[in-house]
Amino acid sequence: MAKIFISLGSNIEPERYLKAALTDLDYYFETLELSSVFESEAVGFEGTNFLNMVVAAQTELPIADVVNRFKQIEQSHGRVKGAKKFAPRTLDLDLLLYDDTVSTQPIELPRAEILYNAFVLWPLAEIAPSLTHPVVKQSYQTLWDSYDKSQQSLWPVEFSWSK
Repeated sequence: MAKIFISLGSNIEPERYLKAALTDLDYYFETLELSSVFESEAVGFEGTNFLNMVVAAQTELPIADVVNRFKQIEQSHGRVKGAKKFAPRTLDLDLLLYDDTVSTQPIELPRAEILYNAFVLWPLAEIAPSLTHPVVKQSYQTLWDSYDKSQQSLWPVEFSWSK
């Protein structure tokens, strides 16, 4: 079983779509662990605020199949295939980590955003503080502690989801 970490984000009916994504992830993957949910301003475009979180899960699927499953989940909840990267979205699921895999194919792992987006690093540090980034060889808590928090504004928000 591989341990995976998934970034979830939405700025169109975000609470609705995060809950829908969690329900789907719980169906397809095992042993979900959820970070807090954080609200942040849109990055890379003008838009409404996002809700973001990180989820850890277990899977026997290979990386390419995990990514394909995420795309299916996104599309089943209104994400338009081939839509502009920096634009509002119902749901964005990104594979951040697949065990300690370092790769460029079928996707880049670990995902680069871990190191420069607060809305990814803070929730990742929350649920896996002592886990070490396989490239920079620092724990996610150390990376978050040293992150320049003036770069992006985000804050925890109330959120509840039940299976």
